[in-house]
Amino acid sequence: MTDINEIRQFFENDRYATENGMVIDSVGDRTAICSLKIDKRHMNAVGNVMGGVYFTLADFTFAVATNHDEPGIVSLSSTITFNTIAKGEKIICEAKQIKWGRTTCVYEMSLTDENGNLLATVLTTGYNTRK
Repeated sequence: MTDINEIRQFFENDRYATENGMVIDSVGDRTAICSLKIDKRHMNAVGNVMGGVYFTLADFTFAVATNHDEPGIVSLSSTITFNTIAKGEKIICEAKQIKWGRTTCVYEMSLTDENGNLLATVLTTGYNTRK
């Protein structure tokens, strides 16, 4: 799939992400940018965005980057490093390919707020189930 509307329609089936406000902003050749407008459902008990929100947005962005053209990549492992709390109203996640091999791939997702603050970094290794 290369049409952004077709890709969005396909990923509407990722209900946990989309029903929690995550949207696909753009896709490229094995890349993606997704975002989330922060609201009260994303907050933890002390009023900051819950860590699981960052991880879910990164996982969703990884899925879009690796599966928008031909589904079949699944996560093998992921690590997250939290850097700071979101100070804005939106979180933006960009997935960049580090390695694309025959059966595995490695991606780095950078999460920022609209002010450019680096909130978290996620490194994910994926496995190609199509091989």
